[in-house]
Amino acid sequence: KAPFQFRLHNLPGHKARNQETTLKRKTLVAGMALLSLAASTSLLPATALAQGTFPTRSITMVVPFPPGGLADLVARPVAEAMSRELGQPVVIENKAGAGGGIGMAYAAKAKPDGYTVVMALSSLTVLPEADVVLGRAPMYALADLRPIARFTADPTVLAVRADAPWKTVQDFVADAKKRPAAINYGSSGNYGTMHVPMEILAQTAGFKLTHVPFTGAGPAVVALLGGQIDAVSSGPATVLQHVKAGKLRVLAHWGNGRLASLPEAPSLKDSGLNAEYAQWSGLFVAQATPEPIAQRLRAAANFAAQDAKVREVIQNAGSPVLYQDSAEFEKYVQADALRMVDVVKRIGKLD
Repeated sequence: KAPFQFRLHNLPGHKARNQETTLKRKTLVAGMALLSLAASTSLLPATALAQGTFPTRSITMVVPFPPGGLADLVARPVAEAMSRELGQPVVIENKAGAGGGIGMAYAAKAKPDGYTVVMALSSLTVLPEADVVLGRAPMYALADLRPIARFTADPTVLAVRADAPWKTVQDFVADAKKRPAAINYGSSGNYGTMHVPMEILAQTAGFKLTHVPFTGAGPAVVALLGGQIDAVSSGPATVLQHVKAGKLRVLAHWGNGRLASLPEAPSLKDSGLNAEYAQWSGLFVAQATPEPIAQRLRAAANFAAQDAKVREVIQNAGSPVLYQDSAEFEKYVQADALRMVDVVKRIGKLD
């Protein structure tokens, strides 16, 4: 019987049938394993899936101003840290113009896949209201962008050249009142983060200045150093190196108390002027970005904000990291937008 069985198994037809049966069994087992894997994968949180699949290529971080300003100074170390956490390059792209409106509109209208983010400044909450005042088509709506994280929130500072005749902010205000529109100042564009605080000060103190818009803080500070303009209101990070070099003098700032980076500069409130303004920087993504991707970016932004190198670079530039997570930052943005409505209406329509 045993030899018969041996011979039967070695017959060509029977051997082929055995091989076919074995193959079917292996296919069935493999199929069941795949179904089991799919079922277990479907139970994983969406965030876990996103972390495994996003990003698969480089991310563009739009900076809506030229190099040299606060947004650029914050964006570069943050992008480098996020690249390390995400495992893909985060590439800076400067898209300047319209007080930051061009770059912010570009990000708002980008494909909502997480591969385009924007490091915006506080002009984000001003420009939609400016569009209403000007009666022009909106560049973007505030609701088009979703807050991911805030990195800084600095009061702007009033900077003049070191050889300027004004030693205090009181000197500056008194001269401006004596010579209406004779003193000019530079900004990053109409209704931008350098324009609005100066107009708040002028409205509060009752004088008039001449506004000279540039494409960003960097070019405006260069013009100040070169004697083309008389003053700027800018984030401390933009002017600190020139103050330390003895080229610029800071007369006051739009915050409360003293600034760690410029402790000698008084606040406008301490100087008897009720003017306040903060130039914040924060990361945004298109509103329709899927939740798992937004959360992945949020985690990377948080990693960057806690990174020692990022904090050191931004601190050395004169702007301490004042991080806010998504939910808190969203409330902050909404409150800021409400406050800016009245400010923009008082500035009125500009040519």
